[in-house]
Amino acid sequence: MKQTFSQALLNYSKISEDDYNEAVKIHDEKGDDLGDILIRKKLVTEEIYLEALGIFYNIEFWPSLPMEDVSGDLTNRVPIHFLKQYMMVPLRCKHESAESEKELHISKRPCDCIIAIHDPTSFHSLDDLVRIIDVENYEVVLSTKDSILSAINISYDMSRDSAQQLVQDMEEDGSTIISEIEETADLLDDTSDAPIIKLVNHIISQSVKARASDIHIEPYQNSFNVRHRVDGILYDMLSPPKWIQANLIARIKVMSKLNIAEKRLPQDGRIELKVGDQDIDIRVSTIPTFFGERVVMRLLNKSGSILSLNDLGIDPDLLATLKKLVSYPNGIILMTGPTGSGKTTSLYSILSSINKPDINIITIEDPIEYQLQGISQIQVNPKIELTFARGLRAIVRQDPDVILIGEIRDRETADIAVQSALTGHLVFSTLHTNDSASAITRLVDIGVEPFLISSSVIGVAAQRLVRVLCDSCKQPYSPEAFALETIDIKPERIKDSVFYQAKGCQDCFMTGYRGRVAILEIMVMNQTLKSLILQTFDSNKIKSAANMHNLREDGRKKVLMGNTTIEEVLRVTQDR
Repeated sequence: MKQTFSQALLNYSKISEDDYNEAVKIHDEKGDDLGDILIRKKLVTEEIYLEALGIFYNIEFWPSLPMEDVSGDLTNRVPIHFLKQYMMVPLRCKHESAESEKELHISKRPCDCIIAIHDPTSFHSLDDLVRIIDVENYEVVLSTKDSILSAINISYDMSRDSAQQLVQDMEEDGSTIISEIEETADLLDDTSDAPIIKLVNHIISQSVKARASDIHIEPYQNSFNVRHRVDGILYDMLSPPKWIQANLIARIKVMSKLNIAEKRLPQDGRIELKVGDQDIDIRVSTIPTFFGERVVMRLLNKSGSILSLNDLGIDPDLLATLKKLVSYPNGIILMTGPTGSGKTTSLYSILSSINKPDINIITIEDPIEYQLQGISQIQVNPKIELTFARGLRAIVRQDPDVILIGEIRDRETADIAVQSALTGHLVFSTLHTNDSASAITRLVDIGVEPFLISSSVIGVAAQRLVRVLCDSCKQPYSPEAFALETIDIKPERIKDSVFYQAKGCQDCFMTGYRGRVAILEIMVMNQTLKSLILQTFDSNKIKSAANMHNLREDGRKKVLMGNTTIEEVLRVTQDR
């Protein structure tokens, strides 16, 4: 007698009958999928649940799918939304590879296709898929959602034209293409046949997939390059022929609502679009150069959530110091570092950590990078003379408790920030300096009196971002003695540490790194420093008196923890 699924699951897993019955009750009341309920309540893992399903339905379970067997022409026949909705994907068909049956080891009888599914009860959708791809003999296997989604995405990328193919297919006379442009809600749904439109869409979508922060279009005498910045490093994407340059830039200017006829002056624009399920905000900047217009597109993924302070990877001791500073009722806290060092992201995380109904938080920014619930945000607009200083003067009349100033750029803004701090407000802002001690020198240079700095500034943090090693491919190694000496790691500190080096794999696009983490130095304004500032604003003397762990020291900790490499820390820090 065939056992029920509940018996199969109870026999195969360690779940109790009471827990199972409780999950079934939730399933009956709310209609949620039983497997999702059990996995969400951590009663079983997805793998164990699927293995039990496989036993009950007599379907083989594959914990991972062979990505080399994904069908490259899949999306030419099957809409990607259909596959993602019903969580299924066909693997390499027999006509594509004579070795497929031998490689997959699925059955001794011949089959045209292997179809991986997540839910064996979705037989109607399975029948539709079989009809669409037009196969007669097929085998079904069970697999996890992540494996199926990865296979779908890979097959979809394989079916889309590569950038090089798009360039080769493009005709030289593309001047009429620009006037035929129609905007689409989702970049991946754009089925336009115009090669220049397909090329721009491909550049943007591939950059989003690679987690790029910027796209650069750089003209030269006889060529132009397209590059994108991933984790702070620029990588070459494409070097199309020179004649494509004008049409490519014109397409981008049309998308960002810029004047395509004006090529002599800098312009700034904005594009809002979707790439799959991601909302992307693109800031476009053009400048005239000797060989044509240069374009930089800053990509901002608005679908991403604000990181909490604990998610920034900050050293526990530094995090405790930072939390103590942000708990103060008034004063100025400055975040310093070069462009792209994560200053604004850290300040957003700080604001999120203190955002409560009983606190009035107002920001003035240029631009507003994330919308924060419960916080009033003002966008700087020089065209109508809404500057940082003018906006800040209005903010202080709005009864704020906390004020965020995007950047202190001039004396007027700095003076209002100081006065706000002295009259009981907690003020956050950024400065472009190399380290925390240099922020004092910068404020004096702007025109703020030293006695006002010592009275208002309560802390200065300097930040850099180092790339994190890819967990899938990082390799342990023994660094040379000179490398350890360069970063000042003593021999006694390496006994219990494992050093890693970057290798590169498909997960990290062969870079060896995936994501970034912050390294910080925090200078707390104690009485010693306040007295010193009244005597001198020499950054070297202030740094010596601060007696703090500098950026290099925090980077060393990340290296010893196996998070990053010695080369990364040396790249972003300077030993002075």
